Amino acid sequence: MSNVFKTAFLLTAMTLLLMLAGRAFGGQRGMLMALIFAAIMNFVSYFFSDKIALAMYRAQPITRDDLPRVYNIVERLAQKVGLPTPKVYLIPNDSPNAFATGRNPNHASVAVTQGILGLLTDDELEGVIAHELGHVRNRDILISSIAATLAGAITYLAHIARWGMIFGGYGGDRDDRRGGAIGALLMMFLAPFAAMLIQLAVSRSREYGADDTGAHWTGNPYALASALAKIENYSRRLPLVATPSTAHLFIIQPFLGGMSFGNLFSTHPPTAKRIERLTGRPADFLQ
Repeated sequence: MSNVFKTAFLLTAMTLLLMLAGRAFGGQRGMLMALIFAAIMNFVSYFFSDKIALAMYRAQPITRDDLPRVYNIVERLAQKVGLPTPKVYLIPNDSPNAFATGRNPNHASVAVTQGILGLLTDDELEGVIAHELGHVRNRDILISSIAATLAGAITYLAHIARWGMIFGGYGGDRDDRRGGAIGALLMMFLAPFAAMLIQLAVSRSREYGADDTGAHWTGNPYALASALAKIENYSRRLPLVATPSTAHLFIIQPFLGGMSFGNLFSTHPPTAKRIERLTGRPADFLQ
């Protein structure tokens, strides 16, 4: 399934879900209001999802003067593979990680955490940035960014439904309240499931593809493999807490705050398998 088709599917699914929720809560009028809201959400998701993701992690734009080590790697790799140089951001977090976002190669951004800079060698950092530029070249970044925005919106709907039931804010007669309560109950259970489906639409294979692309561009798969091992191991000691709706953006899946379902919601293949694919050797040889 192409990323263009996935994007259209996610935006359509979001519209239908919002319309069903609007009907459950407010009948025909609620469905119309939900349709208007869905149109706004789709517009925001397409044009501003990257800015939303960056803002969530307080990412700050940097220049060559601010951080020449990172900026020069990004610029050199982009020129090497014929991509426009993406904007570069720094996330003020000591846990090592990185992600790329944006709607196309001409509107792409690469963000790295403060923690990754002190952990990786230059070759390893180049491997990570090449991986992220691989997402840009493979056009994974639009579907990833939109999925993050939509999954967050669906989860927010579930919270609204939950509080609506608690405080009985539906009005109307007993039948109306009962119908609203049923609709809210459905949203409480179905919305997180829908958010999970949206995340799963971001195929795990995209990480393998970006690994392969990044290793090919640098000619050094062992550097990327070593970086993945270091980030994975260090993240266990100092996890980056992320929302389930944005965890799929990162090169190594961060800790899902408030989640207790473990790998059931994982959007990344096991790091050990990624290392084995890169090097042809068991992952433990790097330890």
